[in-house]
Amino acid sequence: MEKIDLKKQQYKELFVASDKKIAIINVPKVNYLSISGKGDPNISHEYKESIEALFSVSYSVKFMIKKGELAVDYGVLPLEGLWWVENMKDFSLDDKSNWLWKAMIMQPEFIDMNIVKLAIDQVKKKKVLSQIEHMKFEQLSEGLCAQILHKGPFSEEGPTIEKLHLFIKDNHYQFNGHHHEIYLSDPRRAAPDKLKTIIRQPIQAISK
Repeated sequence: MEKIDLKKQQYKELFVASDKKIAIINVPKVNYLSISGKGDPNISHEYKESIEALFSVSYSVKFMIKKGELAVDYGVLPLEGLWWVENMKDFSLDDKSNWLWKAMIMQPEFIDMNIVKLAIDQVKKKKVLSQIEHMKFEQLSEGLCAQILHKGPFSEEGPTIEKLHLFIKDNHYQFNGHHHEIYLSDPRRAAPDKLKTIIRQPIQAISK
């Protein structure tokens, strides 16, 4: 059976970042399982259940591939999230009630909608997860992005985000998509000060 580490092989550039130096990378089109919602993720039952649904289906897909004709064993990729508000002038780290979010888990390129549908049906037979009905299998194409690694609690991301935004401005770029976070650590298992999160921002050059 073939074993692959997607984070260290096919998608290495997407899951490696420095907390000292901001990198500009070109993110290819990739497939995700995703669920969208609104509200403070710290208290939202909808958000927590969305994460459970995403991981449940992602692991179901993984084991179907491992036991199926492809016979490929791979690790489920980390949780990711897009974050924004309707009017970014109203964005606040203190008031998250109006936050819009999309929780996501990247899927290998050999996964298709048919496999996803079968996996969703399997999960439905075992668990009652209302958010699974809102799950999508979709493609995200971010292109040029700037990213940096944040170490520590989510509540202390502010200075790291400011550093990233200042870099973008100073290098004559502008935002070209939503604030993107990749959670390399599982917050359910790691201590807050041990968390590692990639902060990514799609960008484009400012026209002269």
